[in-house]
Amino acid sequence: MKRAVFPGSFDPITLGHCDIITRGILLFDELVIAVGENSNKENMFTLEQRKYFIESKFKNDPRIKVISYKGLTVDLCRKIGADFILRGARNTIDFEFEKSISQNNRFIGKIETVILLNSPETSFISSSIVREIIKHGGDFKKLVPETVIVNLDR
Repeated sequence: MKRAVFPGSFDPITLGHCDIITRGILLFDELVIAVGENSNKENMFTLEQRKYFIESKFKNDPRIKVISYKGLTVDLCRKIGADFILRGARNTIDFEFEKSISQNNRFIGKIETVILLNSPETSFISSSIVREIIKHGGDFKKLVPETVIVNLDR
């Protein structure tokens, strides 16, 4: 079975993340979306909310699992038997950053990384920009999946 981990903070999940997930699942038998817990980072949404947004969006695809984790992604991969890490890149800056991480992950953990380029229609979307738009009352609804919109409108 080809299992991959797609790690991130997903604060919140965006249409860019969804683009990588829906295209990435075509490459693997199972995709584990790993929502990272980072004590050095202040999140807008709780870990439970972030997991819920993703679980709700992909609830109809049994090949997609959502978990939370702390620590190194390569350690998580070893623990759950994943041979691949899936990452997305919006631009050359993202690509260079992801390339460096993937080379380290292969060196220390013997884990291969698959980097997908975001589709042009989502390549400008980032969670940090979405958080700023939400924080300042802007229209974020074209940038996130419906599950985020519905839960923020409550």
